[in-house]
Amino acid sequence: MTFARSAIRCTRLVRPSFLSSGRRYASTYNADIAGLSEEQAEFRNAISEFAQRELAPRAAEIDRTNTFPVDVWEKLGHMGLLGVTVSPSYGGLGLGYFHHTLAMEELSRASGSYLPDLISGKKVGSLAMSEPGSGSDVVSMSLRADKMNGGWRLNGNKFWITNGPSASTLVVYAKTAPERGSKGITAFIIEKDFSGFSTHQKLDKFGMRGSDTCELVFENCEIPDESVLGQVNKGVGVLMSGLDLERLVLSGGPLGLMQASFDYAVEYVHQRKQFGQPVGTFQLMQGKIADMYTKINASRSYVYAVAKACDKGHVSRRDCAGAILYSTDRAIEVAMEGMQCLGGNGYINEYPMGRMLRDARLYAVGAGTQEIRRMLIGREFNEEFKSDL
Repeated sequence: MTFARSAIRCTRLVRPSFLSSGRRYASTYNADIAGLSEEQAEFRNAISEFAQRELAPRAAEIDRTNTFPVDVWEKLGHMGLLGVTVSPSYGGLGLGYFHHTLAMEELSRASGSYLPDLISGKKVGSLAMSEPGSGSDVVSMSLRADKMNGGWRLNGNKFWITNGPSASTLVVYAKTAPERGSKGITAFIIEKDFSGFSTHQKLDKFGMRGSDTCELVFENCEIPDESVLGQVNKGVGVLMSGLDLERLVLSGGPLGLMQASFDYAVEYVHQRKQFGQPVGTFQLMQGKIADMYTKINASRSYVYAVAKACDKGHVSRRDCAGAILYSTDRAIEVAMEGMQCLGGNGYINEYPMGRMLRDARLYAVGAGTQEIRRMLIGREFNEEFKSDL
């Protein structure tokens, strides 16, 4: 039995009411245009049903209360969604990055010894690179790890850390040989109960308010030698090895937000009437619908193509950056147009369009800024032509 069929058996789609008609907007996603196989379509449908049942009805409340839905985490683990690309021997699904991107898109549309518990959802993981004075220039981090008998002592801070308040296991990067620059960084696995480790208050964010974010504090935090991830002073290699694929998978987020914005807006404009007819029949509004629709599908085609190439072993740094760069810009535009389609209601928090726009804005700065992505793409071409200059 495939994952999708198994998941569908235990998932029933519930459509909560947002529109005045009492029915929620239906998805206009076209699996044929997206180029999904039967198995891929089943997988996507299973994630969609889960997200619509478990996340969509609570999205507005989560945004309003700035609360992380802890109870949903283990359910994600039960479905295998916390380890889509991880080997089944660790409890993962053993699928590719295309499936991972599909899962990210649908969840977003609804707005070793460690691996089994993290993948099952029994534990929450977190990745800590950024610091108050070290964002895009992550190598300039100042968190320091000094060698001691049998382990390491960490002192410093990390900032903007997703899952920080709720994480039980964290991957943290620190300077073990500051004089060596980027060649003196080591990755460590930190447990929340380590002495000297603490978290500060949760950040009050503009968007993505269901994703807890905070500052991490290390005050003479002592950790054993076995907490080193990889090799000492080889942390940048660990960091860089996952950045391209992180950009790719995160590209599914803007896709899901675009789809949600479009689905809501296109149904709204065919219910809302002015001058005796649905506003969606006006030519200017038809133009907005057409632009939104083509932006979604152009973005999806690019992201899906990059994901499929990665699954074949062809990981392109410029295209992983390009996928999230393009999809993010389009997601912000589509969310803005979606708000405009609702007129004054688009500016009211009882409607979801404002939340979709705020969530879309995260991708312009999270996991690397749009400016860094553009610089990276340009630099890749510079390197390619350097020999000809």
